[in-house]
Amino acid sequence: MNTPMILDDFFDYLYAIKGKSENTVKEYSYDLRTFFRFLKIRYRLVSKDTPFDEIDISDIDIDLIKKVKIQDLISYISYTDRTMNNKNVTKARKVASIRSFFKYLHNVVNLIDQNPAINLETPKKEQRHPVFLTLDESLKLLDSIEGRNKVRDYAILTLFLNCGLRLSELSSIDIDKIKEDTLSVVGKGNKERTIYLNEACLVAINKYIKVRPKKDLKDEKALFLSNRKNRISPRAIQHLVKKYILNAGLDSKKYSTHKLRHTAATLMYKHGNVDIRALQQILGHASVATTQIYTHLDDDRLRKAVNSNPLSKKIK
Repeated sequence: MNTPMILDDFFDYLYAIKGKSENTVKEYSYDLRTFFRFLKIRYRLVSKDTPFDEIDISDIDIDLIKKVKIQDLISYISYTDRTMNNKNVTKARKVASIRSFFKYLHNVVNLIDQNPAINLETPKKEQRHPVFLTLDESLKLLDSIEGRNKVRDYAILTLFLNCGLRLSELSSIDIDKIKEDTLSVVGKGNKERTIYLNEACLVAINKYIKVRPKKDLKDEKALFLSNRKNRISPRAIQHLVKKYILNAGLDSKKYSTHKLRHTAATLMYKHGNVDIRALQQILGHASVATTQIYTHLDDDRLRKAVNSNPLSKKIK
C-alpha cells in the first residue's frame, strides 16, 4: 500500500480503539495518503514531472510531520478544491481526517508538541434536498421485481424502502438478529440499533426464508444469500437495485441504494407524521441536524401551515 508506518499505527488506533468501520478507515487512508503526496510537492521533495498517484510516501516520518503548519493544511484544502475539484462535502471529510490524525499524534501518542489542525475550519457544506422516490414511484419499483431471485430481491427492496437501512447495514444482516418484529443492525461507528419491522417487511422476510437455500451454505448466518450461497455483497445489491430501477422506467443515474434510504425517511416523514427525533433514531443519525434535511421537503405541509393562519381569510 506504500503506506508509512505512522499511518499504519493510526489506522490500527481507529480500528481497535475508536471502533471505526472499514469504510471509514478506507476514506481516512485515501485522504491522508493524498495529503502526504501534496506535502511532498509543497516541500519540493519530488520532481514536478512525477505523476501525483505515483509519488512515494513510504518515507514520510515524524520529523517531516513536525514541520507541518496550519498554512500547509489550508493550502492542501485549497489544492483539493482547485486541482481535484472536490466539493465542500468532500473537503469537509478531508478536514475531519486531518484533524483526527493530528489529534492522535498530539493527544494520544504525544509525538508532536503542537497540533497544527486545531484551528483548521471545516468548509461549509452545501445545503441540498435529498433525492427520493415518490410513493407511486416506490410502488412501481416494487412491482418491477422479477426473475429467479424475485422473492429475495423483493425482501431487499422492501427493507430499503420501509426501514431506511444503509447499504452496508442491509448486506450485513444476520438471520439470528431478527427477533419477532425487531431487527438489530450495526451502523456507522459500529453502533448497534434496533429496527422495528412493519407488516410488509415481516411478510417479505418470511416468504424469503421459506425459499432461502438451506444446504451447503458458505455463510449460515447471512440473511440474504447470493446464487453461490455466500452473503450477498454490497456491490451485488447495488447491481440488482439498478436493474429494477431501470425495469421500473426510472432514472438509474438519479436513484441508487442510498436514495432508497432517503425515500424511506421521506415517506415516513410526509405520510406518517413521524417525529424528527424518532426519525433520527430509525436512521441511526448521530446528530438530529443530519435528519433535519427531511423537514424541508414537504411544500404542501408548508402551504397548509400558512393557509391555516386565522388571518389568511382577511381580504379587503
